[in-house]
Parts: sequence; C-alpha cells; structure tokens
Amino acid sequence: MTHIGIVGAGAGAAAAAFTVDGAVPDADVTVFEKSGGLCGRAATRRHGDLTYDYGANYLKSDDERVVDLITETVDDEGLVDISQPIHVFDADGAVSPGRDSDEHKWSYRQGLTQIAKRLFGETDATVHRRTRIETLRRVDDRWEVDDADGATYGPFDALLLNPPAPQTADLLRSAEWESPVREALVDAVGDVPYRTIWTAVLHYPFALDVPYYGLVNTDKAHPVGWLSREECKSGHVPDGESLLVVQANHEWSVDRYDADPAENVAALAGHAADIVGDERLADPAWTDHQGWRYAQPEGGVDRGPIDSARREGLYLLGDWVAGEARLHAALANGLDVGERVAYGI
Repeated sequence: MTHIGIVGAGAGAAAAAFTVDGAVPDADVTVFEKSGGLCGRAATRRHGDLTYDYGANYLKSDDERVVDLITETVDDEGLVDISQPIHVFDADGAVSPGRDSDEHKWSYRQGLTQIAKRLFGETDATVHRRTRIETLRRVDDRWEVDDADGATYGPFDALLLNPPAPQTADLLRSAEWESPVREALVDAVGDVPYRTIWTAVLHYPFALDVPYYGLVNTDKAHPVGWLSREECKSGHVPDGESLLVVQANHEWSVDRYDADPAENVAALAGHAADIVGDERLADPAWTDHQGWRYAQPEGGVDRGPIDSARREGLYLLGDWVAGEARLHAALANGLDVGERVAYGI
C-alpha cells in the first residue's frame, strides 16, 4: 500500500488526492487541515438564508482539465454560472464597462467550498480537520509529521504541502530533514510575495439595480480592490435582497488588519456606497468580515528546488506554485502533482 500525507485541504490538495486515489487503487491518503473547513481561501459561509463566498469569488474556465473535472468528472449538481459582467473603477471610484469575456464564472448554490468537498468525497482519504501540523520529519526514505498536540502520523511514502508559501516555508525551515536541497527550497518558497486582503460582507434588505456582478479597481489606487454581488449567484441570496463582498486593497488591508473590525466594516461600506453610487449601502443591515493574511501570491516561485524535492518524496502545490492567484490554477496544479505522485514522475 502507498501511504500519502497531505498538509492542508485546499483546492490543490483536493485535486491531488482525487487524482492519486483514482490512479493508485491501494493508496492510503491522509489529509491534515488546521481549520474546520475545506478548500482553503475558496471559502463559503451561511447566515440564515444567505450563502456567500467570502474568499475566492468564483472559478474561471481557463484550464481544459479543470473544466472537464468540474463539469464532467465530478457531480455538477448545483453548479451555477454568473452571467452578469465585471466592470472596472478607478482611483476616484468612477465605474466603466470592462472587457467583454466569454469565460465562465462558476460557483455552486452551496458555495465554492463544494469543489473540495466533492473531490474529497470521491476518495477514501481520511481528513483530519482542526489538526495543525507543526513538524515534518524525514525518517530513512519516508516522512512523518507531528501535530500541535504532539501526535505523530506516518510514515508516508510521499508528503504533499498545500499551505500558502510563507506557512510552507516555516514548516520546511523547522523540518527534521537533512538534504542538500533544503536550504535552496526554503529560500525559494520564502521569497514568494503575498497580498493581504481584508474583506467585509454587507447585507441589505433591498435589491440593487446595477448591470454588473463585480467591480475591479484597475489602477490599484483605490482603498477597495474588488466589490461583487452574491445575489448574482443562484441560490445565494433571497430575491429582493443584496449581499456585497468588498475586498480592500493590500496597503489598506495591511494598515488596518488589526484595527477594530466594526470600524473596518463601516469604512468599506462607505467606500461601497461611493463606488456604486447608492448612499444606502453605507448602512448595511447585517455584516460579516474576514482577514486573509496570505490571500494571493503576487509572484511565482523558483521551480528548480521544488522539482529537486520531489526526488525525496516531498511535493509542494497550490496557486503559488502554479504562479497564478486563481482557483483554477490551484486545481490544475493539484491535478499535475497528483499525477506525479501516482506515476512517480
């Protein structure tokens, strides 16, 4: 039996587990996730009749393998396509139409976290939630991991690491692993820059009369980087209501990350009112918020050390390895890593 350990239960990890499980019938896959949820920043919450994706906003149809995976391979019940376009706004908050695009913008009626739930659900993988891995250990030619409570798991023939690059670098830096590739790997992973995003979720008991699903700030000079309407996703918001997801830009998010959440939410609601041109948006009926310290990679990683680490049964995966801060990129990278693990390439 082939024993596979995966740290992190993001979209890439789910795609890798799905691929390994399908290609290696006797594979024993164990996943460790520090939080209580699945799919990493492709995260979904519910509040009463509201369902909302408060991290990644949607899945693009930019990779044929991912399109086949989502629409043909796994259950596509409840898959929804956002038909409204994405417009742009500038530093002054002036909105204008964006470029037309034929790309799909997918979520599910139950939210984006369904991607990982469905992929893991197709496997026999054991998923340990609320289990923070703190130590990696190379023992002979296999791997062991220790969690925060001191429990040891393994040994594993291959170990896959799916956390954001800064957290992966921390694990590698403290790993009990003597290897000529280790120092270069830690340096490469630690050099990946990340964007911080502080997000406000704003609910209103009225519908907005605007022609767009989302607004993106193209000149990177406004405190808000992104604003979108969850009511454009079927099943997320009751008719006659609105739910906005407002993401601050990196600089604003870093400056205000530890500020009073109520003040942050109020500030972003005020910005939303100015951008959309509706003063009612400054006074939401209900709110939620989330800070994402490591939201999106802003650059790629030197693949040389990552490729070398595979020879010792260590695989790194995620959107930061793919070099593109997109959900489809994380899934595509997970499929690729899963194939490498399964076929030893």
